[in-house]
Amino acid sequence: MDSVDLEVLRKSAEWLAAGRRVLLVTVVKTWGSSPRPPGALLAVRDDGHVVGSVSGGCIEDDIVERSRREG
Repeated sequence: MDSVDLEVLRKSAEWLAAGRRVLLVTVVKTWGSSPRPPGALLAVRDDGHVVGSVSGGCIEDDIVERSRREG
């Protein structure tokens, strides 16, 4: 686990302790050319704030939008 992923977990715990809702996204499997390896993490706070990365921008934008829509 790299330092970026540790920061994702630290921030997630901080947000949860503050009463915020958090969606944690994990890369499970990749194929072909992939910007992030399996195990990479992304946390999305209930207001759309993001820490970490699981992919390129457009996929992460979709994850944030979907989390805000579906709560």
